[in-house]
Amino acid sequence: MKQFKTSLEQFTVAYELLRWTILVLPVALIVGSLVALFLWLLDFVTHFRWEHEWLLYGLPFAGVLIYWLYRLGGKNADKGNNLIMEEIHEPGGGVPARMAPLVLLTTIITHLFGGSAGREGTAVQIGGSMAGLIGKKLRLTPADTRILLMTGISAGFGAVFGTPLTGAVFALEVLAIGVMSYDALVPCLIAAVFADVVCSAWGIHHTHYSIAYISQPFIESLPFLHLDLWLLCKVIVCGVAFGLSSFLFSKLIHSIKHNANAYIKIPWLIPFIGGIVIIVLCYVAGTFDYLGLGVSSKSAGGISILAAFDANSGVNDWSWLWKLVFTAITLGMGFKGGEVTPLFFIGAALGHTLALLLGAPVDLFAGLGFIAVFAGATNTPIACTLMGVELFGTDHVLYFAVACFTAYYFSGHSGIYGSQRIVVPKYNNGAD
Repeated sequence: MKQFKTSLEQFTVAYELLRWTILVLPVALIVGSLVALFLWLLDFVTHFRWEHEWLLYGLPFAGVLIYWLYRLGGKNADKGNNLIMEEIHEPGGGVPARMAPLVLLTTIITHLFGGSAGREGTAVQIGGSMAGLIGKKLRLTPADTRILLMTGISAGFGAVFGTPLTGAVFALEVLAIGVMSYDALVPCLIAAVFADVVCSAWGIHHTHYSIAYISQPFIESLPFLHLDLWLLCKVIVCGVAFGLSSFLFSKLIHSIKHNANAYIKIPWLIPFIGGIVIIVLCYVAGTFDYLGLGVSSKSAGGISILAAFDANSGVNDWSWLWKLVFTAITLGMGFKGGEVTPLFFIGAALGHTLALLLGAPVDLFAGLGFIAVFAGATNTPIACTLMGVELFGTDHVLYFAVACFTAYYFSGHSGIYGSQRIVVPKYNNGAD
């Protein structure tokens, strides 16, 4: 009887696997295709802005346009990623399908006119809204809709960065601090893998990053000691700095949003003023390199994520802080886009600076900052460690983990997602 029961469980597992594959495939197909369109448009408007720098002066008016687009047709879609997370925690009114075209359009407008923003938020919102639409059409139960929304997050994230494993784990880890929901593990992995395949099939190519540094043992005479312990100490120190910068970013963006709404009584003036501030900051910083995604720059010697991996690039000691301020103002004052790619920039530039200060390999520490600042700001250290593996390879995986886990703890309980719940605190404050 026990053997029969075990066999029955395996059939049940096989049935659920087949069922979720069938449910997830349309999500992956639609989200992968929309993310491909989004990335193509993003690349087009970025290069167009580089050729027509005068577009920056239209940023305040673009902000007003974004405000009215959401005011007229957005309704609760303006809550973005937080709305999707709230629906997963407690199903309510659902995730509106209009979120996808609205966030896609407004993110493109933000980048066309020079706002400092990313792409993850847009991809996740596309995934969540399309998953919600499919769940509604199929009349799924609240429990199944919850899982389908998580697959939308994983599909959007996996496709936009070309990191399907990270996308799957991110969707499980980002919802709450301290726990992961394993009931959606396989559906999220299926969604992320297929969405990435679909996105790539449309001819989209992701940026290639590499770390040339080869790790050596600190003491050559001890063959069993495979680590450079002195380098590991530097990684820990930098992990603390990465966590603190995550904390600063999260606090600043929330503070700007709160104070803008509290002190600027006319709502459409918030993005208008924000656009003016960004224009002024460009002239104070003396460069336009902190606008847009920041993956690459218009000029060969410019400041960008890719440049941060080069010890002889134009990245300076304060590049990370400039990008942090530009992005916090852009997103805190009503423009649309994600936070993650700017976090990559902040982390890579900070890692570059710290590596030169500590006499450490610049490309390795730029890579560590790339993933660790993201880990601290989103409270997803496991997903970010896996991202390091998917982007940079397995050679330095222990350093990836140490940097991400350290940043996670030192970022505190703050984060860029207000709807993220604290289930297991990061530390015990002594209370019973």
